[in-house]
Amino acid sequence: MSKAIVIDKNGGPEEMKLVDVQVGEPGPGEIRIRHKAIGLNFIDVYQRSGLYALPMPLKLGMEASGIVEAVGAGVTHLQAGDRAAYAANPPGSYSELRLMPGRNVCKLPDAISFETGAAMMLKGMTAQYLLKRTLPVEGLKAGDFVLFHAAAGGVGLIACQWAKALGLQLIGTAGSDAKCALAKAHGAAHAINYVTEDFLARVKDITGGKGVKVVYDSVGKDTWDKSLDCLMPFGLMASFGNASGPVPPFAPGLLGAKGSLYVTRQTLFTHIATRETNQAMMDDLCAVVQSGAVKILIEQTYPLDQVQQAHRDLEARKTTGCTIITL
Repeated sequence: MSKAIVIDKNGGPEEMKLVDVQVGEPGPGEIRIRHKAIGLNFIDVYQRSGLYALPMPLKLGMEASGIVEAVGAGVTHLQAGDRAAYAANPPGSYSELRLMPGRNVCKLPDAISFETGAAMMLKGMTAQYLLKRTLPVEGLKAGDFVLFHAAAGGVGLIACQWAKALGLQLIGTAGSDAKCALAKAHGAAHAINYVTEDFLARVKDITGGKGVKVVYDSVGKDTWDKSLDCLMPFGLMASFGNASGPVPPFAPGLLGAKGSLYVTRQTLFTHIATRETNQAMMDDLCAVVQSGAVKILIEQTYPLDQVQQAHRDLEARKTTGCTIITL
């Protein structure tokens, strides 16, 4: 048996219930993992609320670390006793124990703690695919300007550090002066408080009127229109979230009028669809963390039975950096 968070219908944090579930033996291609720490992410909110519709009842959670207890037939890269971590489908990481497709789980180096492993997987691999795999048509090189919204969040603080290591000039936005200071302390070249400043005007000022090559946006509706105007010709608008709500439909002709722009909607789970790509991205993330160039900032910790409060704080933008759930 395992304690797990389950919802029977979409709604607010109060729909999440801590219940006992049966966990069996792993089938072909599966592993059973006992969690040590669990990551909290905005995708959990989207799935709970119904923005991302999934069948009910639904176990929540997309990220965790722990110890492999058993492996099914065909799993060769993991064995019982291995330290492991994942950010992957299917949901269900808000639990003590679960079964997982083995291809979605990677070994966790001994030098990286379970807490860091749980905090870094989804956010760190998201930063990896954005900065390394979601690139404008002309590519990115040292000195280029990029705009990163929600720069003081879990993905944002990792991206600030990683961008600095790559020599990029990251312009971050955040909702308070304190969050802007946090982004700058983690490598952002510039930080804009979008509550008190017009981020479009500031981006144009910072870049001498040229704009940025790429905008990385997890906010959605509230930042979309001005973000397009921040781009230089042939720039890339890379959407990877909807924290303020989904982006309304728009006419493709608008992209031509604004400078032959590119738009993409990215998701981590396309990038990690194969075990080989998943492992390669994990290796890159672990390398940059172990080098010290990227530090994983865990600012909030909640026990599993307080996950409702964790969701409330996340939605109210009261969190910074990474948040983990402990067992």
